[in-house]
Amino acid sequence: MTSELITARVEDSVNRIRQIFEANDFHHLPVVDNGSVLVGMISREDINKVVQLLAFDSKNAKHGPMRAKDIMSKSPLLLDPDDTIGLAADVFMTNKFHALPVVEDNALVGLVTTHDLLSYCFSSPL
Repeated sequence: MTSELITARVEDSVNRIRQIFEANDFHHLPVVDNGSVLVGMISREDINKVVQLLAFDSKNAKHGPMRAKDIMSKSPLLLDPDDTIGLAADVFMTNKFHALPVVEDNALVGLVTTHDLLSYCFSSPL
């Protein structure tokens, strides 16, 4: 689990979110409210699609300025810090997700990715 997270705020602009992805080597960005309560997730694929869409409408005439809250996946599936690796693997396989936020007492405390899971599985001797 990654516990030192970079997050977006619900009012962050699409441009700001794009900059976050460009500056970092990750594929999923949790979106939090004014505290640390998780309200959604944005993937690199999500932001790339939105940027392409906005390229056709550079003045944002139809859409207005888009924010994180407009493009995020709302109510993502969550893990609890005490959930097992097996549960995380099952959720990944069943839903074809690649990242799951870890929430404790309504606060975002980490993110588990398929990369984390594979690293764990192959770091111990077979």
